[in-house]
Amino acid sequence: MPIGEFGNAPPLAAEGSPALTTPMYWMYEMAQASLNPARAVTDATKILFQNPLNPWTHTEFGKSIAAACELFERTTRRYGKPEWGLHETEVNGIRAPIEIKSVWEKPFCRLLHFDRKLTRPLRSPQPRVLIVAPMSGHYATLLRGTVEAFLPTHEVYITDWADARMVPLAEGRFDLDDYIDYVIEMLHALGGNMHIIAVCQPSVPVLAAVSIMEANRDPFVPLSMTLMGGPIDTRRNPTAVNNLAEERGIEWFRNNVITKVPFPHPGVMRDVYPGFLQLNGFISMNLDRHMNAHKQLFANLVKGDGDLVDKHRVFYDEYLAVMDLAAEYYLQTVETVFIKHALPKGEMTHRGRPVDPSRIMRVALMTVEGENDDISGLGQTEATHGLCTSIPNHRRVHYMQKGVGHYGVFNGSRFKSEIVPRINDFMMSSANPKSLLALAAE
Repeated sequence: MPIGEFGNAPPLAAEGSPALTTPMYWMYEMAQASLNPARAVTDATKILFQNPLNPWTHTEFGKSIAAACELFERTTRRYGKPEWGLHETEVNGIRAPIEIKSVWEKPFCRLLHFDRKLTRPLRSPQPRVLIVAPMSGHYATLLRGTVEAFLPTHEVYITDWADARMVPLAEGRFDLDDYIDYVIEMLHALGGNMHIIAVCQPSVPVLAAVSIMEANRDPFVPLSMTLMGGPIDTRRNPTAVNNLAEERGIEWFRNNVITKVPFPHPGVMRDVYPGFLQLNGFISMNLDRHMNAHKQLFANLVKGDGDLVDKHRVFYDEYLAVMDLAAEYYLQTVETVFIKHALPKGEMTHRGRPVDPSRIMRVALMTVEGENDDISGLGQTEATHGLCTSIPNHRRVHYMQKGVGHYGVFNGSRFKSEIVPRINDFMMSSANPKSLLALAAE
């Protein structure tokens, strides 16, 4: 199933009013609590009608009851953060176990290292890459396939953004400026000799962070920067979600989607854009498709088609797991990126200082877009090249992948077979101008 809603754009939200928005989260929590007894009963009923000793288990009626119970439980459950599920990889033909370790941490993010336990040393060191995951509703595990594709040939680190409802109010606020500071601090913590990849929404703060580091002549500036399906200039081929932000304006978002975290979450009274509202927006974009998917789940459960049932579970366990976003970050991102277009206009600032991509000189640049991307339209990421005017032509590459949408830019079979090898070649060649010149000619 395609995942067009995953991405960087401000998710569509249900209409509301300022008067109703404030208690909305609290009512949602009460509704979740009130459903707990019903979920317990359906779980028990499902177990009863799946018990091989129950004569009804092997009948159409019994299978339908068990299927209905699972459907009810899955559609009313609050989905937690998914597991990475990456236990080993293959490096130079040898299987190596993986240990996932946190190597840097602040209240709103951890930096994870996928440490490959190699049994023999590599002949030459592999590129070290920091993958900056989207902070746009879904967890960093959305990039599980991205990480998996790079693990055989790279030393991989990834940002693991925190759910804002789990961050105590005493830890302070978090906005777009803080996001940029986090990226810079992580590059410092990693000690240089790094490549950085921004997947979707982080393209703007990563470009801003590298611009600031170059302006400061920072020695820890990355060797290369790869931006994938990012909203650098949403004036180019604007999509429906781009137009939504401009039509509604920032006050609509402030009044209709921002609410306070209720008790008993650690972040109680923090202003957030809650995950359940984001999920409502994601689903409403393709409501018929999601309804049909769940009807098919019921039919497959009755038929006993385990493969299709497992495929549905895997997809929706990830899709329905959403996190709250800090209100300051969300509103500042919507206004800066999607309403004011501050970066391409040369008007974006960080802590009062101009963000000037033309200061970037030492960092090689690659941009990647999908031909059928309906979240970040064609040309929105490529616009980066027009801003980074000081990067020599032979140290920049743009690639458009045919036949993929937004999700296919960073996941799936074409990503693994066609995009990853190009990024790998780009990284390996970033310190060799002649190699980059040949790569750009492709």
